[in-house]
Amino acid sequence: MGAGLGIHSTPTAAFDPQRLRQSMQQQYGQAGLAILEEWFALLQQLQNQDIQTKLRGVNDFFNRHIRWVDDIQVWGEEDFWATPLEAMGKGQGDCEDYSIAKYITLKQLGVTSQYLRMIYVRARIGRSQITQAHMVLGYYSTPDAQPLVLDNIVPSITPASQRTDLDPLFSFNSDGLWAGGSSESRADPLARLSRWRSVIERMQTQGFI
Repeated sequence: MGAGLGIHSTPTAAFDPQRLRQSMQQQYGQAGLAILEEWFALLQQLQNQDIQTKLRGVNDFFNRHIRWVDDIQVWGEEDFWATPLEAMGKGQGDCEDYSIAKYITLKQLGVTSQYLRMIYVRARIGRSQITQAHMVLGYYSTPDAQPLVLDNIVPSITPASQRTDLDPLFSFNSDGLWAGGSSESRADPLARLSRWRSVIERMQTQGFI
């Protein structure tokens, strides 16, 4: 599924826990605040752990706390990309919401976007030859490494070479947009992906970045 770039760095500078609490309280009440506090506890628990522990902890947290539900049922839209606050507040989401939440959480834990990409794929579900659009999060340990895949369908983190059910179409992060399995960025993701731009803008308002 291609290669990645970079190494780890510091958490997001503009992260504002108090503003996040206020946003969650206003939009989702006490139930939303409860899961947000669990998320804060997760950050504290994982902050000084090794990367494998961070990947497992974040992957398991969102796979456990968010129930897969189609966007039409949750948001009344066919393809809505939620912020982590919105996904946690609803307790529901689809593949993009899982991937975005895991990406933002790992960045807050000090993993730079150079190591992470959200990967759009065609996925074969079960033994069927029929494919459907799906998104996963990829972690690239070195520029030439195959990514580890964090997914909501297959809960275990596995190398991309073992996910023969996935056919990558494009990938992106905060810094670039890649076609297929390419290791060279082709475009500014904010310019090309309007839904990602909307997520970034709402996260800024909510206190994530």
